[in-house]
Amino acid sequence: VLARVKTQLALKGAADFLRDNNQYLEAEVARRTREVALIQDVTIMAMASLAETRDNETGNHIRRTQHYVRALAKKLQTQPKFTHLLTDDTIELLYKSAPLHDIGKVGIPDAILLKPGKLTAEEFEVMKTHTTLGRDAIAVAEKLIDTPNTFLGYAREIAYSHQEKWDGSGYPEKLKGEAIPLSARLMAVADVYDAMTVQRPYCDPVSHDAASAELIRSSGSHLDPDVVRFWMEMVEAVRCS
Repeated sequence: VLARVKTQLALKGAADFLRDNNQYLEAEVARRTREVALIQDVTIMAMASLAETRDNETGNHIRRTQHYVRALAKKLQTQPKFTHLLTDDTIELLYKSAPLHDIGKVGIPDAILLKPGKLTAEEFEVMKTHTTLGRDAIAVAEKLIDTPNTFLGYAREIAYSHQEKWDGSGYPEKLKGEAIPLSARLMAVADVYDAMTVQRPYCDPVSHDAASAELIRSSGSHLDPDVVRFWMEMVEAVRCS
């Protein structure tokens, strides 16, 4: 009987140890997960703030388009065509990485970046390099991390491809249609709308209705028709609520 009692006590002690150890490990995993998320957020905002030091309006543009991208992705998530591509985790990563879409503009000279008025053909060629500069800067950051990092991958994708056009006339690679990453197609709509509706060094803003008309006109040429359609549904729902 005594031996049986000792065995039961030993088993209970082992079970209690395992339970306590599992609770500790779960708490430690949760803590580390929070730390990683915080590091991601700080890394993104530190990098994005570089663009804001060059042009305060760029900084405001970064914040607005970040929220546009998340709202648009949430809208597309409800559609069968996009559900598997836009999980909740993916949308959060897109939201976090979107502020880096214009990070390459830190490498554009002030005379071009802040020029009041239309760029010359030569100046525009320089401006176009912000996509490659952004991709390369994010790629350098990726190489410093031992394991693949999804949010930096999306950031690199958006920075490099958000100026591509649905009909293949964009840059830097003249990608066409669904060959353009979905992340970049979402950013393109948010980017174009915001660029039209706020004061820029080179043009005055237009109304929401005028910007919406331009998005519709650009659907199928510059912009993904599906993304434009769901953007319009989203915007109208917000305005009527």
